[in-house]
Amino acid sequence: MPSPSDSPEAIDPNSGYESATRTFHSLRPRVPLPPSTQPLSITQYASSLLHSTASFSPETTAYLIDAASSTRLSYSQFLEQSRRLSAWLRSRFPSLSSQKVALIVSPPSLHVPVLYFSLISLNVIVSPANPLSTPSELEHLVKLCDPVIAFVTSSVSSVRHLPALPTVMIDSPEFLSMLNTEKSYEMPKQVAVSQSDTAAILYSSGTTGRVKGVELTHRNLITVIANLYHNKRASLEDEELSVALFTLPLFHVFGFFMLIRGFALGETLVLMERFDFVKMLEAVEKYKVTYMPVSPPIVVAMAKSDVVKNYDLSSLRLLGSGGAALGKETSERFTARFPNVEISQGYGMTETGGAATTMSDPEESKEYGSGGRLAANMQGKIVDPVTGQALPPGKQGELWLRGPNIMKGYVGDNVATAETLTSDGWLKTGDLCYFDSKGFLYIVDRLKELIKYKAYQVPPAELEHIIHSIPGVADVAVIPYPDEDAGQIPMAYVVRSPGSNISESQIKDFVAAQVSPYKKVRRVAFINSIPKSPAGKILRRELVNHALSGASARL
Repeated sequence: MPSPSDSPEAIDPNSGYESATRTFHSLRPRVPLPPSTQPLSITQYASSLLHSTASFSPETTAYLIDAASSTRLSYSQFLEQSRRLSAWLRSRFPSLSSQKVALIVSPPSLHVPVLYFSLISLNVIVSPANPLSTPSELEHLVKLCDPVIAFVTSSVSSVRHLPALPTVMIDSPEFLSMLNTEKSYEMPKQVAVSQSDTAAILYSSGTTGRVKGVELTHRNLITVIANLYHNKRASLEDEELSVALFTLPLFHVFGFFMLIRGFALGETLVLMERFDFVKMLEAVEKYKVTYMPVSPPIVVAMAKSDVVKNYDLSSLRLLGSGGAALGKETSERFTARFPNVEISQGYGMTETGGAATTMSDPEESKEYGSGGRLAANMQGKIVDPVTGQALPPGKQGELWLRGPNIMKGYVGDNVATAETLTSDGWLKTGDLCYFDSKGFLYIVDRLKELIKYKAYQVPPAELEHIIHSIPGVADVAVIPYPDEDAGQIPMAYVVRSPGSNISESQIKDFVAAQVSPYKKVRRVAFINSIPKSPAGKILRRELVNHALSGASARL
């Protein structure tokens, strides 16, 4: 006799909710995945999707383009450079073997995708870091991922503080000449890659105030790319229109998986070394860009800025917005200005390898404020944080997710892994959410108290620790303060020590000297005491309400 979950009637066809198990199921058609026992890397899988496109020609159809210099690589040149680099690395660094870690600290360039594909083909784990990381932040990442080699650029000053690692400068004459020389290198034998092997370690902030290294397997990334490939937009299937502009950092999970997606779809990919709004508009016009994966602040700027009127953006068809929620007002304002451009929102985490919920067509994109519906092969639960009971549609609780794209765990942190992953494979996201009656996910708040600044995660505890170390500060609490352009900004409520006259600018400058730019404290208020629970937990919600009320700075 079939179990309740085997019966189609047990699952609500509108919401995907199964009352017997209190689980939400994806409403998407199931996406086929290769057998999990088949040796296969994410780059091999992406290449197979690329070459399965009947009309695709690596020599003429698609390119990697540097937006600033207009330098371009055809896909055949890109793949040849990746193979050449693999051979060079194997001959130069024989200890660079399977499942060793390579730290990459570089702004976006044409060399970074070449490096990713080359290392992954050798079954080396890629671990890209923010090139704006401070020396202390880089030191922490090195302790987490334990790399055997580092790839850096001359523009990243903080890498001078890296421990004694073999280091390759990817903008050096030697490296560049190696990529472009006619000299032949003995190509390495095909490395067997298990789908359960780790492909990448990407970084995600935790509630303890220090980033965590998220281990993503080849299987995790294959699942993400399979979903995106099989649900690609019909409006972008015309290969003459498939041009994507990357405003995203390639070390971020959003940029990382979208890069692989673009390759698998055979899109021309235009890369920007650093984001500049006007340069972005110029690139859209120059390269006839049809698609951009973006963070919400870019959507806000496009909806509001008068500068956009100076550029021909008529080629744009789709924006994929992720990293933070996009409000209804902003979406409507954007659509009024760009009626022919669809905005597709999604929800995901580094721990899910990227998008866990998506929008698949223009009708779904009209569900403003939503993160979309569960991606194929995904399950979700809404769990009451107090009782632990799973809840039906319309009820708010912590979002739990399960599927083949869920991370392997946090590298070097078994405690955090056990706290986040249940024994039966559910990922506790820490986000307060609900699914509506049509299966659309809505994010209400963050249980983990992370501040989302332009899609970056800023842990309040890290900033509080720094501010606590300032002489003249007795106590502090950092909260998210709403900001139209950034989404949220870090705001500090500070209690001065008796006799202290420390100023707002002194606090801001002190923090700015020790953190990456996106973590800077942007607002400071002085108060008499920090509201806390009997157990000593900071009552941040009270402070957020106080900040938004415009009340006096005294509590």
